[in-house]
Amino acid sequence: MESQPLLRPKSVAASQLMILMGIIFVSFNLRPAITSVGPLVSSIRADLGISNGAAGFITTLPLLSFAALSFLAPKLSQRFGNERLVFVGMLILLAGIMIRSVGFAFTLFIGTACIGIGIAVANVLLPSIIKKNYPLKIGLMTATYTTSMSVFAAVGSGVSIPLAQGYGLGWQFSLLIWAGLALLAVLFWIPQLRESNTNVRAVQSDEVNHREPSVWRSSIAWQVTFFMGLQSFMFYCLVAWLPEILTSSGLQLSAAGWMLSIMQLAGLPMSFFTPVLADRFRNQMWIVCVIGVLYTIGLGGMLIGGSMIVFTLSVISIGLAQGSCISLALTLLGLRAANAKQAADLSGMAQSIGYLLAAIGPIVIGLLLDRTETVTAALLVFFLVALFMVTAGLGAGRNRTVFESKS
Repeated sequence: MESQPLLRPKSVAASQLMILMGIIFVSFNLRPAITSVGPLVSSIRADLGISNGAAGFITTLPLLSFAALSFLAPKLSQRFGNERLVFVGMLILLAGIMIRSVGFAFTLFIGTACIGIGIAVANVLLPSIIKKNYPLKIGLMTATYTTSMSVFAAVGSGVSIPLAQGYGLGWQFSLLIWAGLALLAVLFWIPQLRESNTNVRAVQSDEVNHREPSVWRSSIAWQVTFFMGLQSFMFYCLVAWLPEILTSSGLQLSAAGWMLSIMQLAGLPMSFFTPVLADRFRNQMWIVCVIGVLYTIGLGGMLIGGSMIVFTLSVISIGLAQGSCISLALTLLGLRAANAKQAADLSGMAQSIGYLLAAIGPIVIGLLLDRTETVTAALLVFFLVALFMVTAGLGAGRNRTVFESKS
């Protein structure tokens, strides 16, 4: 008798489809539970009677959770498996969304911390899962999940006020609605749990046969890390302070708010196309150069100012640069790794430091704006950060993996 294939073509296709759907639904959940809070901060503060400082901590707490858990996630994944850990992360996210919406100050912060923990796990491990399942399609798959993430990040910001005020749901139910999306991610991820035991055994066997040095000792890993960290610094600083910078430069507050939306929407096409292009070339240094040019045009226009047209073009240019930055940084986590374990370790390293910079960045810029009472100093800091980011990116964009000694 002929031996039957272990997996029939239809089974393989169905399995790949379930992996794809799982990745997409997990990526849907990586931002809206956070971005939906910003427009509702004033309502939350008034309802719970918390201070402005405590209200600001609502947006900083997830980033601190990202920084802490990004360091631990790769170590936990080696013991429990990427797929199982992502499933637990989505459950924690689901629980966090529900706890946050109970309506007390202490549940608000506990739930927010849980949300940060759940998202951090998926943030770190998705590049590793993509590296393992789609080693020849890293760019396309990274483009798919970063674009999905970015779209729902914008949706989260956009629907909060209409849900809370237009439909009279209040801030609690407006935030609770994202529990439904988290539940879908949990359900779509269940088929991946059977992969965990096999993957854990494979990783442990590989560790016994071949122990690699820590990625923290790799120069290119540090270049990827600084590129990731500095782009996170730029993004969260501009999300927090762009309206203030623009109003200080003469724009109306409503116009400044629209500029923030335009910036995020402008980045969506670049979020998709940058990883696809990055995967087709031997190195990504030219993409880093384009990002540098876009940031120079955008920040230069903001510094010059003078008209609505100049500000609009500047914001679009910055948005294009940011959309390309985040997707390229996530793509590099796969391209610079030789295997899924390296991808998880590199992702944990880059995102732990990256989100730590993201957490302190808006505070630093805020203090600078208070001290100088002008936007010029803040924009010059952005120029300097962009320069360092491009320098790190040129190193990270070389065609080599973290433990190779030559390009």
